[in-house]
Amino acid sequence: MTAFGHIPVMLDEVVVAVAPEAGDVIVDGTFGAGGYSRAILEAADCRVYGIDRDPDAVKRAEAFGAGFDGRFRILEGCFGDMDALVREAGEGSADAVVLDIGVSSFQLDEAERGFSFREDGPLDMRMAKAGESAADVVNTYEAGELADIIYQYGEERMSRRIAAAIVAARAEKPFTRTSELANLVERVIGRPPVRPGKKATHPATRTFQALRIHVNDELGELTRGLEGAEKLLAEGGRLVVVTFHSLEDRIVKEFMAERSGRVPSGSRHLPGAIVKGPAPTFRLDRKSAVKPTDAECARNPRARSAKLRVAVRTDAPALAGGRG
Repeated sequence: MTAFGHIPVMLDEVVVAVAPEAGDVIVDGTFGAGGYSRAILEAADCRVYGIDRDPDAVKRAEAFGAGFDGRFRILEGCFGDMDALVREAGEGSADAVVLDIGVSSFQLDEAERGFSFREDGPLDMRMAKAGESAADVVNTYEAGELADIIYQYGEERMSRRIAAAIVAARAEKPFTRTSELANLVERVIGRPPVRPGKKATHPATRTFQALRIHVNDELGELTRGLEGAEKLLAEGGRLVVVTFHSLEDRIVKEFMAERSGRVPSGSRHLPGAIVKGPAPTFRLDRKSAVKPTDAECARNPRARSAKLRVAVRTDAPALAGGRG
């Protein structure tokens, strides 16, 4: 557990995968509460660059770095821009990049950030505290757009009923609070039956997840982050990614498979033909994801859906936006 009460997911497995050594440059692209950064700094005499777009995380990082004799530095921004951020900080490359793709405990636990329905707060959900909020989306998007967001990013089968109810309700009064939206979703789709031994899931869970992913462009950010790591990592550098739901893991899995040459490239001019693509930019020492132990899941329920994937950078030039 960090000094801020946060429990990093799969911490031991992440440190083994990063394999820090003295003199290494490591990028923690999702600093959050600094759990991975601290463990990596304590494991070897290396330097760590933490990246976070949340102004609150940046403030915490300033105090965090005081205990590591100049070996830690926080960079404010999106991890999708890591290549530019780290190079502007004076580094030519990195020996490892670690990403924890998920909303931080701080953001979920602070009602004023508007990420959770567990406690009432403003309907916000912006990680960077800037740009379009969840309330903006809910109060201005067309019903079809809302339904698509809730279905694609929340995998919610009742998305069209929920979107129609949102549009009808906001005509009477715009949504401003998390409880207003959570209560509406519950009225529309009801609570699922509680199964023995299973924890009940709030009916608004998928809708809130979808809005959070959309507001923060989380999947686009993940894709940009993977491509940024490809540009930044030195030969032999490790890309270590922890995901928490299927949409994220699919992007990481497909990126690593493609970049390691495990997906054949087809030609648009010769349907069905297999052609040789560019040299692989990553190597997979293990194709499948690593999952948390039962003991960790019992100790930290947030770990239950986690998957850890690792790829090792080759000496091939980075690909610009995929294999085309």
